[in-house]
Amino acid sequence: MESIWNAVDEYFNKRLALSDDALAAALADSTKAGLPAINVTPAQGKLLMLLARMCHARRILEVGTLGGYSAIWMGRALPADGALVTLEINPVNAGVAQRNLERAGLADRVQVMVAPATESLNRLIADRVQPFDLVFIDADKERSVEYFDAALALSHPGTVIIVDNVVRDGAIVDAQSTDANVQGMRRLTEHVARERRVSVTAIQTVGSKGYDGFILAVVTT
Repeated sequence: MESIWNAVDEYFNKRLALSDDALAAALADSTKAGLPAINVTPAQGKLLMLLARMCHARRILEVGTLGGYSAIWMGRALPADGALVTLEINPVNAGVAQRNLERAGLADRVQVMVAPATESLNRLIADRVQPFDLVFIDADKERSVEYFDAALALSHPGTVIIVDNVVRDGAIVDAQSTDANVQGMRRLTEHVARERRVSVTAIQTVGSKGYDGFILAVVTT
């Protein structure tokens, strides 16, 4: 099935024009710098952009920058006076992302914070920054509950929170899994199920990145 998934992704990528010079260069530079190819797909990037537009996002928070590919997609949804804050622990990744964002013409509205995400999130909370309208969490899976709770603290009613890579090739249903990433996503799922301040669902996906999915939550109170 994976060959079919890849072919379908490529079909839509070409016919829906889901790439351009800046996006292609961001991927190429990330590969050249040795970054892992774990970025969202073009179709997923466009989905993030559309979700940002649908919720009229003026402020976006991203946990996990990598090479800046998803930040470019989301940053394009922002108005001229909008802002995106993206958190990256690795200085090399952050440097690649900064260059990619500058080439995409988004340096004026995207801030890359370089530190462990928990530190950056705690700093944002302590600084009482203006709440975010959209939060995209795509970082180390073991700390997903921490990231989600911090995102909730930095949100307002109506904020959309997306957590990527929750299905783990179906392993999410394996309670006995020894994979820390799987267990991290199981803890997150149980946690959000108890969280009364959000309305939440989960969507399975297939494509050139394999079989996975995401959690989508809307803050209600």
